[in-house]
Amino acid sequence: MAEMTGLAITTISRALNNAPELSDETRVRVQKIAAEIGYVPDRTALRLKTGRTNVIALMLDPHDEILGFGQSMVSGLTAALTGTSYHLVITPTVRNAKPIDPILYVLRNKAADGVIFSRTEPDDDRVKLLMEENFPFVTHGRTAFPSPHPYVDYDNYAFAHHAVMRLKAKGCRKVTIILPPMRYSFGHHLRDGFIKAVAEAGLRWEILAGASLDNSADEIRLAVIRRMGEPDAPDGFVCTGDAAALSVMAGLTDAGRHIGEDVQVVAKQTSGIFSLIRPKVDAIFEDTALAGQQMGELLLRRIQGAAAEDLQILHEPELWF
Repeated sequence: MAEMTGLAITTISRALNNAPELSDETRVRVQKIAAEIGYVPDRTALRLKTGRTNVIALMLDPHDEILGFGQSMVSGLTAALTGTSYHLVITPTVRNAKPIDPILYVLRNKAADGVIFSRTEPDDDRVKLLMEENFPFVTHGRTAFPSPHPYVDYDNYAFAHHAVMRLKAKGCRKVTIILPPMRYSFGHHLRDGFIKAVAEAGLRWEILAGASLDNSADEIRLAVIRRMGEPDAPDGFVCTGDAAALSVMAGLTDAGRHIGEDVQVVAKQTSGIFSLIRPKVDAIFEDTALAGQQMGELLLRRIQGAAAEDLQILHEPELWF
C-alpha cells in the first residue's frame, strides 16, 4: 500500500486506525485503497505491537425469547462500530454452561479489547471479575453492585407498571404475569413493578405457575391452557417478551378464550413482526437496536478511559396503545 499511496507505512497505519491528526482526505484515500485491494491487518502482529486486538466480543444468549433481541442488538452494535477500527465477534453462550466461561476465555487469551453481555444477575460473577481486572465491558442490564459499571438497560419496573394499569383500564379484574427466572436482575424489576401496580390499582393478581420466560413456547402455551381450565382464571396477561406473548395468545385461543373480549393481553415488543399478528394486542416497545448502538458507543468510550459512572443509560418504555 505504501507504493500505491506514496505514503509512509506509519502514515498508512494511522490512517487505517482513524488517527485524528491526519486529514480527512488522507484517511479516506488510504481506507478506500485498502478496501479495493481487500487489505486486512494482521491482528496477531497488531496485538503484539499495540496490545490491542481491535475486537469487540458480544456474548449472545441463544434463548428463543431473545432471538429478535440478538438480531437487532447486532444491527445496533454494527452501526456503532462502523467507521472505526473495531469489528464485532459474536460468541453464543452454550446452554447449561457457566455464563462466566466465555469471559474467562477472552481474558486468558486476550481475545478482545472489550465485551458486551446481557441477562445480568444482581451479584453477577462476570461483572465482578471484569471490574477486578479493570477490563472494558458494557452490560445490557443492571446489577446490585455498589461500584458503578457501564450499562444500557430497559426500565422493566416501569414496563410492568404500565402494563397492569392498561389492563385495569380495559376492565380486567385479575391479572397475571410471566416472569423470567428470579436469578436475573430484570426479573426482580418486573416482579416489583407488577406487585406495586396491582396494589395501586386494587386488582387481584397471581404469577403464572408452571412456566417462566425461559420455558419453550409450547410449555408456556400449555401452562396457559391449564390455568384457563381451572377456577378463578385471570382475565389479563402481562407478557414480558414477544415469544411469550405469542405463546400466551396461542394458549388462550386453544382454551376457547377470545382475546380483546373476555381476556386482555399487554405485551413487550422488541421486534417488528409482532405488529403483524392478529388479533392485535396492546404493546409496549423496547428498542433493542438503539440499545445495541449505545452499548457499542459506551464501550468505545470505556476503552478510551471514560469513567464508568458516566456510561449508564436507562431506556423508558414506549407505549404503543
